[in-house]
Amino acid sequence: MKKHLLWVLGALIFTTFSCSMKKTELTSGIDFANLDTTVSPAIDFYRYACGGWMDNHPLTGEYSRYGSFDKLAEDNREQLKDLITTIAAENYEKNSIKQKIGDLYNLGMNTEIIEQQGAEPLQKELETIINISSKNQLPEIVAEIQLTGGGLFFNIFGDADPKNSSMNMAWIWQTGLGIGDRDYYLKASAKPVRDAYLALMEKMFALSGYAEMIGFQGKEKILAQDVLTLETEMAKIFMPKEEQRNPHKTYNPKTITEFQALIPNFSIEKYLTILQLNNLEKVNVAQPNYLTGLNDILYNTNLEIIKTYLAWNVINHAASFLSEDFVNTGFDFYGKTLSGKEENQPRWKRVVSVVDGSLGEAVGQMYVEKYFPAEAKERMLHLVKNLRLAMQDRFEKLTWMADETKAKAIDKLNAMIVKIGYPDTWRDYSALEIDPSLSYYANVMRAERFESEYQLSKIGKPVDPMLWLMTPQTVNAYYNPSTNEICFPAGILQPPFFDMKADDAVNYGAIGVVIGHEMTHGFDDQGRNYDKTGNLNNWWTDEDAINFEERSQKLVTHYNQIEVLPGIFANGEFTLGENIADNGGLNISYEALQKAKQEKLIQGVMDGFTPEQRFFIAYANVWAGNIRDAEIVRRTTEDPHSLGKWRVNGALPHCEQFLEAFNVKEGDPMWLAPEKRAKIW
Repeated sequence: MKKHLLWVLGALIFTTFSCSMKKTELTSGIDFANLDTTVSPAIDFYRYACGGWMDNHPLTGEYSRYGSFDKLAEDNREQLKDLITTIAAENYEKNSIKQKIGDLYNLGMNTEIIEQQGAEPLQKELETIINISSKNQLPEIVAEIQLTGGGLFFNIFGDADPKNSSMNMAWIWQTGLGIGDRDYYLKASAKPVRDAYLALMEKMFALSGYAEMIGFQGKEKILAQDVLTLETEMAKIFMPKEEQRNPHKTYNPKTITEFQALIPNFSIEKYLTILQLNNLEKVNVAQPNYLTGLNDILYNTNLEIIKTYLAWNVINHAASFLSEDFVNTGFDFYGKTLSGKEENQPRWKRVVSVVDGSLGEAVGQMYVEKYFPAEAKERMLHLVKNLRLAMQDRFEKLTWMADETKAKAIDKLNAMIVKIGYPDTWRDYSALEIDPSLSYYANVMRAERFESEYQLSKIGKPVDPMLWLMTPQTVNAYYNPSTNEICFPAGILQPPFFDMKADDAVNYGAIGVVIGHEMTHGFDDQGRNYDKTGNLNNWWTDEDAINFEERSQKLVTHYNQIEVLPGIFANGEFTLGENIADNGGLNISYEALQKAKQEKLIQGVMDGFTPEQRFFIAYANVWAGNIRDAEIVRRTTEDPHSLGKWRVNGALPHCEQFLEAFNVKEGDPMWLAPEKRAKIW
């Protein structure tokens, strides 16, 4: 999808807390069990700060990567399980929130019925596809499949108009590749992945009965190859992910007539009618060249092959909610081949995730009532306030930016909306009906349709700046450029990110850097294109823009040289935004730490570590984790974030303060020459 998704510390942090406890009662926040002191911090700081954690948390079969984020998410999942299973054990009034949560969970856990049903829940949809007799019917069928969560050819959704950020508009975005990223289809080195994908489709066509239904039983391999060939042609015309980072390239507003002209072989009128968007006047076509190429593909491809592609999308999307043969077959490819996992998650975890995804804010409301105290929200607001002050100080001291641009940057910073913990108004789920007399799959599709209709309902309406893009229980954070907002859900406001019992040096290094990271996204290579109201608007002088790009290029060059596995290198262009945010977050939060030290809110040496050393160790601990080689390859291909190890060892050499704190000298592996260091924010 789009840019989302698409991600102030200082003297006042935890003022009431600091005053209510003696400083000697605070811990250092450093867990020696997380360290590996046999390694010099000047040689491999990631191993030094996280080696003990890594040794104590070996990968289990269900994980391709397991780190601090995952551990906290696992803890949160256990809390959600307690909430959901308690509800599922009782009966509730029909159409109540608890009835929906309980029945959806119980349907997902009823493996006896799910196994009995096998592929039966899919049959009606597959028959509809099989009965297509003309390409003229494709727009209606594509729209129906998209409404229930299927991603084929392109997506449509509602989001802010980049030139009028107060209003939502329709967006059209390329999609429809079953493996995911275009590189899997186009690079010779990815042939083993393509071969495994063919095997996946071949087996799924047999399991679903689709091959038999169209008289191709025993010829599933032909069907699979047809789909791969079609998707490969689509991949060839996809806008590369690096180009998608430029919001000017993905802003191409079109009237409906102009939209139709891009893809004349696909009736936009019929398509929009099914989506109940008949009165739509314009859309933003993010990748117009892709649509033009897709038009040729639709024209030149045999209808039966297109139908097989549609059927594959339906089967693949449904597999996780069907019998174990479907689940295991899907896991063999998406879990084992792509990520290197050895075993699937226990069923209860998968079902809890479905309930959480379908009724997220309803579950979240219960979560925060039980697990997120109000005082935690107030303390986070103090952190954000002080980080904002620290960032403003850094803006004012910049030597490479003109005063007029600085003033606009500060205006944008001060205009940022801050969201902490949970929304003030909860989402209404009354229109979602969960019917226990229907299959688990049918109910999940109802939830998918409910979500799709909710997203489409935004089109043509004012943007709600108070809308949350993550649920409160999510272990993550984000920055949204169209509303100029930063958001920190309750789920992430726990150790190792946020420790109320520790001296604040570690809080500055952990959650403080996360806050600074999200703030910096407003000024990274994408975010800097938006003004304080969220409009795509160039508020930079030409010279300032050149200076920014020159400084950013140092990060691109630096990360492009990182060899994540033998012969495989990081993608500095694709990860630039996140790397800028890491760089800025470290600098901003470190400055806030120094302000807090001056105001006597930080203790000196604790457990043998200075405040600065505790700061950087805490930062590294956020990214502690183990990862399989297959997952390294997948994330390097698909993920705009650098790998955890390199968010430490790649980011810290650019920080002069880190080099001083651990006495890193020229010639040490963690050393980076001054002229190669990126100094942006």
